Amino acid sequence: MNPSKNLVIIEKYEDFANYIYLVLQNVPRKHGVLKEKIIHLVFEQVELFYKAIKSNQKSRLYEADANLASIRFYLRFLADEKRKLISQKQHQVASIKIAEVGKMLHSWLSK
Repeated sequence: MNPSKNLVIIEKYEDFANYIYLVLQNVPRKHGVLKEKIIHLVFEQVELFYKAIKSNQKSRLYEADANLASIRFYLRFLADEKRKLISQKQHQVASIKIAEVGKMLHSWLSK
């Protein structure tokens, strides 16, 4: 893994994190536990990327991939028609941003 090239994934992910953090601030207070869980996963992802970059272990990449899948699940959960805690447009934008990160991560996994 080329460390300088791999830092691009951090930049892309930061774009997603900045966007979704602002979106999550508008989730009603009564859903605070859910909101905190998602925020924790969002910031944990950064740590997982750095650990994968620094360790050069494929298992760390799989761990980062699993966490991304969890984030995607929670985004779908928030946008579900029954809850509508985030709008469909917000979900769409967040999904596009996280998909870019996922593509980069999967290209690492395939090497």
